[in-house]
Amino acid sequence: MTDIDPGSLDRVAGALARARLVVVATGAGMSRESGIPTFRDALTGLWARLDPEELATADAFRRAPARVFGWYAWRRKVVRAAVPHAGYDAVVALERLLPQVVVVTQNVDGLHRRAGSRQVLELHGSLERFRCLDAGHPFPAEAVAEPVEDGPVDPPACARCGSPIRPGVVWFGEMLPEWEVTAAWEAAARCGVMLVVGTSGLVHPAATLPRIAREAGAMVVEVNPEPSELSSLATVVCRGSAGAVLPALVARLGGAA
Repeated sequence: MTDIDPGSLDRVAGALARARLVVVATGAGMSRESGIPTFRDALTGLWARLDPEELATADAFRRAPARVFGWYAWRRKVVRAAVPHAGYDAVVALERLLPQVVVVTQNVDGLHRRAGSRQVLELHGSLERFRCLDAGHPFPAEAVAEPVEDGPVDPPACARCGSPIRPGVVWFGEMLPEWEVTAAWEAAARCGVMLVVGTSGLVHPAATLPRIAREAGAMVVEVNPEPSELSSLATVVCRGSAGAVLPALVARLGGAA
């Protein structure tokens, strides 16, 4: 069982109680606790011998649309079978207890929204959103069928222009969504506390958010079982999983995750 330092929990809980705005910044470690493999960990079975860039660029999609679309359709199926763990419920509980909580996530699985979080900024897009490749016309997620088995799947065509439909995630070489980036950076600069949960600190530009918060005077709290690139930047480090640390913080605040 994870040994969480009670003094650190009390210190963070006190800061949370005083904060007008709290940012919860999450990475792959958050969703891994719900059994969702990371992007590279998911390269198994039929996909094991592929380079990630063969599955995550617009050029790759143009060259092999059925292979790329089939990979993302399979990933969405895996994600839909996952259940948000107690850490997600704790974030929702924080939203009830505190004036404002903004979730900024690098994950594309949609688990924060499924758990009930209301203000979620998805920096890398979502497996539950689709648009056409050439014009960006939105396409309804419910019109994309789940695959029966792993393998290539022909993408649907856009009803407006005939362009193939692609997943609404950010591929290598693409810009992050402008509105989400602007909102995330503004929240980082205004927050009183930033909880950095399950992220390595290696993925940019998301990794700059804790530095923005710290420079603006916020308490930066790392929640991670292992040290990361962000550990030296954190004001407080809580060594433990999100599923253990976040409910413990909620309990300190007088709620129940």
